[in-house]
Amino acid sequence: MVRMRQFLILTLALVLASCGGSGKQGNTSGKNKNTTEKKAPEKVSFGSLLPSIFSVTTYDGKRRLEQGMGFFLNDSVAVSPYSLFGNSNRAEVQPLDGNATYEVAGFLAVDRINDLVLLKIKNLHRPGLKLYTGHVPRGALTYVVSPIRGKTVPIGKGKMLEKSTIQGNNVFRISNIIYSSTNGRPVFLNNRKVLGVGKMYSAGIDQDYVAVPAEVVAKLLEKQNEPLKPLSRLGGKVPPEVSAANAKIKGVLVETDYGNITIRLFNNMPLYRDNFLKLVREHYYDSLLWHRVIAKFVIQTGAADTRHAEPDDMVGWKGPGYTLPANINPKYFHRRGMVGVPRLPDRQNRFKRSDGSQFYIVVGRTYSDKELDDIEKENHIKFSPEQRHVYKTIGGAPTLDGEYTIFGEVTSGMNVADKIDTVSVNKYYRPLRDIRVKRIRILK
Repeated sequence: MVRMRQFLILTLALVLASCGGSGKQGNTSGKNKNTTEKKAPEKVSFGSLLPSIFSVTTYDGKRRLEQGMGFFLNDSVAVSPYSLFGNSNRAEVQPLDGNATYEVAGFLAVDRINDLVLLKIKNLHRPGLKLYTGHVPRGALTYVVSPIRGKTVPIGKGKMLEKSTIQGNNVFRISNIIYSSTNGRPVFLNNRKVLGVGKMYSAGIDQDYVAVPAEVVAKLLEKQNEPLKPLSRLGGKVPPEVSAANAKIKGVLVETDYGNITIRLFNNMPLYRDNFLKLVREHYYDSLLWHRVIAKFVIQTGAADTRHAEPDDMVGWKGPGYTLPANINPKYFHRRGMVGVPRLPDRQNRFKRSDGSQFYIVVGRTYSDKELDDIEKENHIKFSPEQRHVYKTIGGAPTLDGEYTIFGEVTSGMNVADKIDTVSVNKYYRPLRDIRVKRIRILK
């Protein structure tokens, strides 16, 4: 039974999304390790574009957090990596053509899966860089620029190596070097238009240098007219007035390839409820896979690396960039239909912090008294008479009790969950044929 418990926890646990994950990441083989940047031909000049490019530093109060880069898309809206801002409440930018710094006023929209955020900068307006969304042949020349040194604009020259999928994202692999401190720098083509947002992915000792495609940036820019929000909203919490409104909703409708599932969110779990609804409003879950299906146990979705995953990719490694504190309420147990949140195993996560976006639905099975007795002994828990009755008649996943946070329950559509539960899977419990969350709608 000890082995069974360990097995169940490990299969639910995820290895969260850091760029340093060790799962399969689409052609991450360190091919760029020995790449050196060469100066671009003199005929390609980028000096006039420097005012539109900036370095950015994020803070939690006075504590410095991250450093990266970004650039203007029009005279008032800029783009930068979301991962720089996830835990911050303020940020400063410094354009590459000078030494002055400017405060970030807030953000307009975020794409957590592609690691992008639209920003407004206080008292700073610069020309927007032009995006290139057309066809880019393999081997096309690519360029990155750095701050002026004396009278020289350092230009790094490289090539577009190939289109690829890394950590579930469609990207251009490039030979230009992108350091962690320059994540977010624009990657240019010969025509001085932006191929994409530069980013470094790490996998052990290997690195991949990529450009998040300009077409992804252009799609995010469509949301530039959304209300300005403080940077603190990029984390897991929402303002009190939003939380109060969330308490009045009826639930959510999860539309899947197999049908619809309706979920009621528990109002006495406000942090989890509000975080889930925030991601729903951002369309975070649209087109994500049900990536882990364990028969007669749980079905699981919400991993950011599944939207563009190839059939052989290892998935379930990527979250929204933050975790949530555990809230294991003894009032709730893992009866059939309960909705909970996976997490890393105890040896990596002694406080049992939950993933920021993934969730599972308990399909479960029925258990005998003998099986429940064994689980009590192994897990050092005690089932109430009500819990025993439910597990013996309705079913559930009692091995998860006391280990994972529950924040909702299915009110209709368990027949859809049952259909998903019966599909064929590989040895990692990923369905052999993709099953997607089409979208999630809020029921008011």
